Amino acid sequence: MIVQPQLFDEISQLLELARKRVVTSVNQTMVITYFEIGRMIVEDEQNGENRSEYGKAILKDLSLHLTERFGKGFSETNLKQMRQFYLSYSISETVPVKSLTQIGQTLSDELQIIENKKLNSLKSPPRKHSVQFNLSWSHYLKLMRINNIEERKFYEIEAYKNNWSLRELQRQFDSALYTRLSLSKNKEEILQLSEKGQIVEKPKDLIKDPYILEFLGLAEKASYSENDLESGLIDKLEHFLLELGTGFTFVARQNRISFDEKHFKIDLVFYNRILKCFVLIDLKIGELKHQDIGQMQMYVNYYDREVKLNDENKTIGIILCQDKSEALVEYTLPEDNEQIFASKYLTILPSKEDFIKILEEN
Repeated sequence: MIVQPQLFDEISQLLELARKRVVTSVNQTMVITYFEIGRMIVEDEQNGENRSEYGKAILKDLSLHLTERFGKGFSETNLKQMRQFYLSYSISETVPVKSLTQIGQTLSDELQIIENKKLNSLKSPPRKHSVQFNLSWSHYLKLMRINNIEERKFYEIEAYKNNWSLRELQRQFDSALYTRLSLSKNKEEILQLSEKGQIVEKPKDLIKDPYILEFLGLAEKASYSENDLESGLIDKLEHFLLELGTGFTFVARQNRISFDEKHFKIDLVFYNRILKCFVLIDLKIGELKHQDIGQMQMYVNYYDREVKLNDENKTIGIILCQDKSEALVEYTLPEDNEQIFASKYLTILPSKEDFIKILEEN
């Protein structure tokens, strides 16, 4: 190969970035276009005398003419969705989105603006009361069906920050992520979820109860061992990292620690880049026992004293179990506990009714 590998890699990275920017630009322009079409339809309807009947007739006629000129994509259903998109995103916002007439810049300028927006949004939360369309049209079709505006904003922020696919967005919504994170928060903290997404500043911010592990494909009451559960999580590591949340990286499985000629194995070890600490996970089939909490305390103490560096924060231990007594956890752990947590896990996605019962029990 005559071309230097470094030159080839640098050019390849540049082309990949350019392709991503083009896709982002096309998606954003499409979403803005649909928002504008929705606005035009709504404003036109407001001028009609019998708005309901007039609106139906306009959508039908408009669909025929647009389809004839521009092809597929402008059915009555699609036009209704654009209309609803505008209504959903204009009612709760006070600053109008940038209109199409303002997108008359060069492609390079537009791409740079999009890239800067994404970088800025990762450093600071999106501005309140401003419409920013950073996801695909398919994402917004899902989002605008969420009636709770605060909940919808939360999923929109998290989908963008974590680069969720539409499928992952649907899964996170089905697993009631917003509700699970809201359980232990006060009103002000819940409001922050809709303005900034999930904020990780202390160990408790990482914890969910329950964790939803339906992606493993294990039946609710099937006979399986802790090793089966662990193997399933490793096989579906990408899914498990998404369920764990922001900033997790995998470190080890069955991590062996030894002292006084005794050997112990920690089921799973992760590192959280945001909190700068190790996160140890122990898997338990059945009901949680106080010995399990004591064992995790030993693991955490060992990591704090023998593994973590001086500039790293204290180790966090999470025990995932099928069942637990809140009283047992409370009285086994110290009152000022910030390191050991016990959470239930579910191997199936419960129905909405069952989910409400589960959350009420916690």
